[in-house]
Amino acid sequence: MFTGIIEEVGEIQHIQRGARSAVLEIRCQKVLEGTKVGDSIAVNGICLTVSSLTPRGFRDDVMPETLARSCLAQGGPGTRVNLERAMAADGRFGGHMVAGHIDGTGTVTAIREDDNAIWYTITAEAELLRYIVEKGSIAINGISLTVAAVSDRDFQVSIIPHTRQETNLPEQRVGSTVNLECDVIGKYVEKLLTPAAARTPAESQSRITLEFLAENGF
Repeated sequence: MFTGIIEEVGEIQHIQRGARSAVLEIRCQKVLEGTKVGDSIAVNGICLTVSSLTPRGFRDDVMPETLARSCLAQGGPGTRVNLERAMAADGRFGGHMVAGHIDGTGTVTAIREDDNAIWYTITAEAELLRYIVEKGSIAINGISLTVAAVSDRDFQVSIIPHTRQETNLPEQRVGSTVNLECDVIGKYVEKLLTPAAARTPAESQSRITLEFLAENGF
């Protein structure tokens, strides 16, 4: 579990591409502190497992599903990526609950200045926008942000100077593709409230119901 508070911006040093997978080598410094093989690090919002450590970074194995869901495949050597270690149990919850499981991607369609803030407009597919609500949370490239406005085709976020300085947002341009993770709470609520008749066969097998949760103190 992550919080969406970026610790460091690293750099992709090398990509070894397979038929549909890849191995990333990322150069970084701060997130190496206390990190060991098997730990999780969010790379542009994607929860990846450290497969090996290097003198100046770490390597991750990236499976086909991850490449298909995210914009990671578009990067190459020199691409700067947001990094965050998994949240420590005794740490501060500065952002929101970020699982590191990318729902899909969006496209930056407008960037405008507003005094000390910068507004980003991002288009996304309808299946993602249904979970994005005004004043709710969204993770963009792993950054925990507040949704300032949403329509039936896009949404907007307003960025303070500190966020731009500490992330790779300044490198995003109109036309850039970004990773999106919607607030997980909305997806769970929708699943619980979906009538059984409207569920797929796989969903209908779940034994988690509102009555079950109430009986068990939730």
